[in-house]
Amino acid sequence: MDDPYQFGQIAAANSLSDIYAMGATPTFALNIFAFPVKQLPLKMANLILEGGADKAAEAGIPILGGHSIDDNEPKYGLVVSGEVNEIDLIRNTGAQPGDALILTKPLGTGIISTAIKKGLCSDPVIDTAVESMSTLNKLAANEMKKYEVHAATDVTGFGLLGHLKEVCQASNVSCILDNNSIFFLEGAEQLASKGIVPGGTKRNLKHAKGFTSFSEDISTTKQLMVADAQTSGGLLIALPKEEAKNYLESFNSKSKIQASVIGQFTTQKKDAIIVT
Repeated sequence: MDDPYQFGQIAAANSLSDIYAMGATPTFALNIFAFPVKQLPLKMANLILEGGADKAAEAGIPILGGHSIDDNEPKYGLVVSGEVNEIDLIRNTGAQPGDALILTKPLGTGIISTAIKKGLCSDPVIDTAVESMSTLNKLAANEMKKYEVHAATDVTGFGLLGHLKEVCQASNVSCILDNNSIFFLEGAEQLASKGIVPGGTKRNLKHAKGFTSFSEDISTTKQLMVADAQTSGGLLIALPKEEAKNYLESFNSKSKIQASVIGQFTTQKKDAIIVT
């Protein structure tokens, strides 16, 4: 991000996601901050920290200090603590055959971030991506508490396929993804078709080929999009079909970013993930 305040917001939202994915409530955070104090203005550092502080306030938690160093490249994140009753803890294991799979944010942040670095991204596309990445998974997590959720995880650097594989492996199931139901940020497909794809996404797809089968009609570009490495992505949630319907109705009535069912879990097959 070129905007330091947005950089801070996105980093903080990303840091909070692991807590939300486990059905926990964040309690406090610590800043972890690296900044080139002799190369960039301190006002920029202040804006990064302000963005993180405002996002933490939105999550309802204080930032109780932290650690900072002088470094050549700006780096920022939060160490977040949270709490949950053990009986209410949601893990990335426990998905059952017949469960629906919900995704609560569109994919494509890796592709769009790469386009931003290259100066090839329009302002509307940037704005939509920033809105998604800076949106907390707080609502998605709170909604999980109302339903019979069997498993959940957040989607970050390993992409949809990498994080879903962890759920399938831990639950001894496979998952069939509907290619037409997987949704993406505005502009992501156009950029990917021009070859604007981050190295992490390419590595994700190469790794995913070891446990994922794609239908023959799914192009390499679309495969890369499905494997895109995300920053501050949404939650993947496994729950019974009827519960999924109720979750979507409730969540989508409250959220500007709409969630969707993108697949279904089955008994364990040769491949952990099948994209049709």
